[in-house]
Amino acid sequence: MDSENHTRVAEFLLLGLSEDPELQPFLFGAFLSMYLVTVFGNLLIILAISSDSHLHTPMYFFISNLSFTDICFSSTTVPKMIMDIQIQHKTISYKGCIIQICFVLTFGGLENFLLAMMAYDRYVAICNSLRYTVIMNPHLCILLIVLSLSVSIVDALLHTLMTRQLSFCTDLTIPHFFCELAQVIKLACSDTFINNILVYLVAGILGVVSLIGIIFSYVNIFSSILKMPSAKANYKAFSTCGSHLSVVSLFYVTGFGVYASSELTGSSSSSAVASLMYSMVSLLMNPFLYSLRNRDMKEALKKLIRLIRLISLF
Repeated sequence: MDSENHTRVAEFLLLGLSEDPELQPFLFGAFLSMYLVTVFGNLLIILAISSDSHLHTPMYFFISNLSFTDICFSSTTVPKMIMDIQIQHKTISYKGCIIQICFVLTFGGLENFLLAMMAYDRYVAICNSLRYTVIMNPHLCILLIVLSLSVSIVDALLHTLMTRQLSFCTDLTIPHFFCELAQVIKLACSDTFINNILVYLVAGILGVVSLIGIIFSYVNIFSSILKMPSAKANYKAFSTCGSHLSVVSLFYVTGFGVYASSELTGSSSSSAVASLMYSMVSLLMNPFLYSLRNRDMKEALKKLIRLIRLISLF
């Protein structure tokens, strides 16, 4: 098979979700709407938390960081896809592809860690409520964010540097709407054994460790809730965890479950749908889950909207 060194690769072709010309206007409108809702919804949550002093707690600190991560994650892939649909030019440069891989891994990893941190926060709040303010102090919260971001960046740079060592074949078609690491590795003509081992090893360690941490936290949370004598206390404890559990379910079920099925079937279309689910649909739902299921967030959003209306009158 003919191959060329990676330094001479000019660009990759992104097939997107569909090549049907009749579907392009629908896809453009649907994804533009979803992206705008994702960005403005998460931005509203950040502004609401920032403007309300009652929400300056560890839980909402993590929620605001999750919203910021969701904005960055979706902005890494979706605007390029929308532009490609509009101008019908579905290519991305080699450097652009490598940069996109790096940012997707960074924000995807940070999202994974944030969900684990939020589970730990709920665990401390319910199981160690008397020591909550001591344990979840501002210094620890900031340290957890910085550490998670650092690990995510190192992971992304490691995969990016390993990808740059690959040589690619003449077929540079990616059956996705963005440069996904696994799909780019499949296009390589050189030996990808180390790359694949690294992908599974790092994803397994970071993803599984975070998931185990979440499961451990909620096993202890539910155990403590069941011991509460008051039904009202039970409901309050469940309500504080409901939104987070919904977000965790969306992220991990779409990330692990759909990808597992796509690997078993070997279908590139299934893999593309899986990418869409975890990189866009779950991010779209997060603002609704945290605002509609949280009374404090609803009140903060109402105050923010009233403030915006007041400012607009002047």
